[in-house]
Amino acid sequence: MKDKTTLLRLCAGVLAAVILSGCAALVVGGAVGTALVVTDRRTAGTQLEDQNIELKALTRIRESVGDRGHINTTSYNRLVLLTGEVQSEADRSAVEQSIGRIEGVRSVVNELAVMGASSMTARSNDTILTSKVKASFIDAKDLQAGAVKVVTERGVVYLMGRVTEREANRATDLARGVSGVQKVVKVFEMLTEAELATLGEQKK
Repeated sequence: MKDKTTLLRLCAGVLAAVILSGCAALVVGGAVGTALVVTDRRTAGTQLEDQNIELKALTRIRESVGDRGHINTTSYNRLVLLTGEVQSEADRSAVEQSIGRIEGVRSVVNELAVMGASSMTARSNDTILTSKVKASFIDAKDLQAGAVKVVTERGVVYLMGRVTEREANRATDLARGVSGVQKVVKVFEMLTEAELATLGEQKK
């Protein structure tokens, strides 16, 4: 009981430090000794904008196509990725246009497929693949895992984030090496090594 209390207090301390730092972070790892804190390269304000865009997208999708299809929206640095399935090209275009009109959206990458909705089994498999890809990033040690957002649809892995060419290539190679991944699509915002160094200084 004492060990459990100590663990809970330590975790609370880590989370408090993250919040006070002003940077959003993700705590990964089941044990304190292996816990990994990785920072997000977006500002706190941009992260909030992305969350608001995704919430507004739900309403826009209902208004434009109703329940015709299975549609996911992922916003990263106000770049919106659309994945899933719709019933027609008209619906595909309608969704893209409606999302593009949301305040703050910089651009839309439309990866919606015109086909029947994927099965629950397929979606569960996508969730597992996403977890495996993320785990491969953490295990690699030479890639900042929190810099890359992973989205999987029908075995196709989409990679988002603000990364350098070196990081983009490394993340792509790792994702391709995960069993079950059918294809990897890069939806990155590219940074130079100098821009990355400047970003790192700003986060300190």
